[in-house]
Amino acid sequence: MYADHICKAARAMAENMAEASLPMYGSRLRLPDRKAIIALLKEMRQLMFPAYFGDSALMTLEAKDYAALLLERIETNLTKQLSLALPGAETHRANEIARRVVEQLPQVQRQLLTDIDAIFDGDPAAQNREEVAFAYPGLFAIFAYRVAHLLYLEAVPMIPRMMTEYAHSRTGIDIHPGAEIGSYFFIDHGTGIVIGETTNIGEHVKIYQGVTLGALSPRGGRINAHGKRHPTVNDGATVYSGASIFGGETVIGERAVVGSNAFLTSSVEADTRVVIQPPEIKVRSK
Repeated sequence: MYADHICKAARAMAENMAEASLPMYGSRLRLPDRKAIIALLKEMRQLMFPAYFGDSALMTLEAKDYAALLLERIETNLTKQLSLALPGAETHRANEIARRVVEQLPQVQRQLLTDIDAIFDGDPAAQNREEVAFAYPGLFAIFAYRVAHLLYLEAVPMIPRMMTEYAHSRTGIDIHPGAEIGSYFFIDHGTGIVIGETTNIGEHVKIYQGVTLGALSPRGGRINAHGKRHPTVNDGATVYSGASIFGGETVIGERAVVGSNAFLTSSVEADTRVVIQPPEIKVRSK
């Protein structure tokens, strides 16, 4: 039926699938629907910022009725995806997790409003808060993170990372859903920012493009890759473009400033400034 070389390659691929360290073929694996997760994020954004992303036909309703309609839809769709993501023995948790997430969405909305304030106050190029809400990629990445973080705290597999990786693909900003990030979070430009799983970020923190808040490579691989691996950035600190800060014991103190392209694996005290001395430039005649 098939040519010999096709059969040979197909047998080799079937062997690879059978020997792989993760499920590769068959119906044993239950997975959430990526398109449905992205649709959920979009519905949540319609809920958070209806004037910018909502359905104008639905906004003939009173605000509370509009919110109730979307909250019910979100809870139903989230329950379905949670049932696919959770292990078989835990699918009964889907309804209660979805309910707890829905109950916390008003608080997420309040936090996002503080993030809008932080971005508008920190970026002179922003014409108004409406522009921040409608067009700024940093706010979208923060929004996806704040929703995903709720699910991460519920120990939901896959879905939180799917949400933040969708935002990563759209914005170039990689925020792990496990990070702890306070209110009034400011991201400017944003491309290339990486914020690791056990990062702690306080309130009124500013981070610019190309910043990495990462982990030191663990000796011995995954066996030693537990506990706090990423830095802490305390209230009011600023980290400028291209700075790299590594390690779970590294703490950036309150109101400290880390200059562009700095590389840190040790802590910085409050109210201090870290700068890279610019290289000496010499101009010679030919």
